[in-house]
Amino acid sequence: MSPVIFVSGATGNVGGALVHELAAQGRAVRAGSPDPERIEPIFGRAVEAVGFDFTDPATYAAAFEGVERMFLVRPPQIGNVERDMFPAIDAAAAAGVKHFVFLSLIGVEQVKRVPHYRIEQRLTEMGVQTTFLRCSFFMQNLATALRAEIRDRSEIYVPVGRGKTSFIDVRDIAAVAALALTKDGHAGQAYHLTGAEALDYYEVADLLTEVLGRRVVYRNPSALGYVLRRLRAGDPPAFALVTAWLYHNTREGMADIITNDVQRLLGREPVSMRQFIEDYAALWK
Repeated sequence: MSPVIFVSGATGNVGGALVHELAAQGRAVRAGSPDPERIEPIFGRAVEAVGFDFTDPATYAAAFEGVERMFLVRPPQIGNVERDMFPAIDAAAAAGVKHFVFLSLIGVEQVKRVPHYRIEQRLTEMGVQTTFLRCSFFMQNLATALRAEIRDRSEIYVPVGRGKTSFIDVRDIAAVAALALTKDGHAGQAYHLTGAEALDYYEVADLLTEVLGRRVVYRNPSALGYVLRRLRAGDPPAFALVTAWLYHNTREGMADIITNDVQRLLGREPVSMRQFIEDYAALWK
């Protein structure tokens, strides 16, 4: 029997896609979530469900027992990673986790203020085996965070201007993560994962229009207008400001990098934006 692989954030975008990928390969998967009762309805009984919360040390032992390889993802609500994540990372290493595959952020080596950079540094200092997946913006953000405005108002409302983004499908990220977790040769690597094209949101809106058969418009709001809308929608102020800052970086051209790491590692082209929209079209109808 293959060793158990622990996936944190198993009910999230990337974690969920990874659990499906590993289970399809017949791997022994332990899926961790603060809401473990959600796991079986999503993945079935072939996946081991466990309660796991970075901020609750009582959940560590059951999550890490017998695990040598772990997929590590930062919950978006955690900003103080030193206080709220490092104890869990230390406990995982002490329990025998030897290889961490960490979901990081593209350009993290130049933007050292983000929590992802501090996590990368911590793992490096610990001397464990690591694979850093430095990813561009997820296509799935259009089907989660931006879903309601596309579905209900036929608009995209983010402050990016003409800035381009090399969007990546989380299914491609999951495929690379599964490779790093199950095959040798990926320890010590940092992969920069993007799609094969960089698009601005006007182009994304045009693709949505073509596939959905109704006009979708990119509004191009100001950063202030965006933050105010997010606050009115009930987002925490810190979250609204952080996302506005990330979109500002995109406006300034920091998200348009295109790499061939997905093609090189998987032996195929990344999922295109058009294919993604076609696959998820029902979510916006």
